[in-house]
Amino acid sequence: MERAAGGRPLAVVTGASAGIGAAIARRLAREGFDLLLGARRGDLLAALSEELGARWRPLDVADPASVRSFCAGVEDVAVLVNNAGGARGLDPVESAPLEDWRWMWEVNVLGLVAMTKELLPALERSGGGLVVNISSTAAMEVYEGGGGYTAAKHAVHAISRTLRLELAGRPIRVTEVCPGMVETDFSLNRFAGDSERAESVYRGVIPLTADDVADVVAFAATRPAHVDLDQIVMRPVQQAASHKVVRRG
Repeated sequence: MERAAGGRPLAVVTGASAGIGAAIARRLAREGFDLLLGARRGDLLAALSEELGARWRPLDVADPASVRSFCAGVEDVAVLVNNAGGARGLDPVESAPLEDWRWMWEVNVLGLVAMTKELLPALERSGGGLVVNISSTAAMEVYEGGGGYTAAKHAVHAISRTLRLELAGRPIRVTEVCPGMVETDFSLNRFAGDSERAESVYRGVIPLTADDVADVVAFAATRPAHVDLDQIVMRPVQQAASHKVVRRG
């Protein structure tokens, strides 16, 4: 059975091998949480887990069997961070490959639901569990070429709000964290490894960092059990909306 070590609360983080997920893992470790980390890239995850003294298991949130295997035996969870996600392409709806949309929905939406369903009993057993859904400002806005991603993140917002209603009165909180532009490998993955195109996204902007997002998650995770932070929206100062970015130089 997976239980927190030494009486420390257990935090589960998905998509923890790099970027925002790895930053969240490091920050929660500093806050005194025991960690169970999951991601597809086992080599990176193993190295991070060794650095933090954490436990890890391979996890593909888009694969229901992988989710069940990852969650098997997890008995008591204080925090679940549904971080795994991503975008593919920037194609208009009329020409977007359906396989890209399908992947975005499987990872961002269905994977989040599958992880949450599996671990809700363990979160309730903790007596004050917290589900943190790493969403996006794309949950509230749309932009040309972003139909698949914004649709998926709008679904994450709807799921987060629905969970708050359905879990009302039970000792489980739900927080949706909605970052704007964050400089990670997000754009590199979105543009299939095209580094020049990915770098152009952040040109002339001081974007958020993965550590900025991790700070917000840690703040939510360390509030008293009677405090629920429903939704936290964060952006770089130079970004007023997904489609409104003021670039310098």
